[in-house]
Amino acid sequence: MGTDSTGHDWFHVDRVRNLALYIAKCEGKGDLFVIEMASLLHDIPDEKLNSSLEEGKNNLNSFLSSLSLAPHLHAVIIEIIETLSFKGGNESSLHTFEQMAVRDADRLDAIGAIGIARAFAYGGKKGQLLYDPGLQVRENMTIEDYRKGKSSTIHHFYEKLLLLKDKMLTKTGKQIALERHQFLKTFLEQFYKEWNGDYEVNNS
Repeated sequence: MGTDSTGHDWFHVDRVRNLALYIAKCEGKGDLFVIEMASLLHDIPDEKLNSSLEEGKNNLNSFLSSLSLAPHLHAVIIEIIETLSFKGGNESSLHTFEQMAVRDADRLDAIGAIGIARAFAYGGKKGQLLYDPGLQVRENMTIEDYRKGKSSTIHHFYEKLLLLKDKMLTKTGKQIALERHQFLKTFLEQFYKEWNGDYEVNNS
């Protein structure tokens, strides 16, 4: 992942690890070892980064099997990773704090300034336009629609990024998301101003 150019590089992984541990420490909950391991490995099976979902799962299982982990820890870490993805809104219900901390951390890295940068890096890699006013914002998508349907990076803000604030599950995640969510909205306001050729200068 060190050379990944879609926004899923090592630095993303490290930020998610640090955010998840911060959430856990702020709230005084969770198994820190499990949270850290799941954070570090969360993108290994991602189908966006593998030739198939099956290949990704095999890569994750192969790595975990090489470690001296108790079987229950192996299973817990896999469960966290498998319930992480947004999937176009078709997301899994979570039951443990460890799942919530890692999911919130991953989603926090998808919003704010870095989230915007990552969105355009991924959109460019995928061959998406920055923006196409002729496209509609997609709702009630299947996973297939979300992964392969036609969209633009600006549309991705409405199809995912702007929805994440209200999907935070931890108190700390909700607090951090507020500022990052506002930054998304500020960016979009400026984007549309420039897109629409609003050259008016306020000299006051």
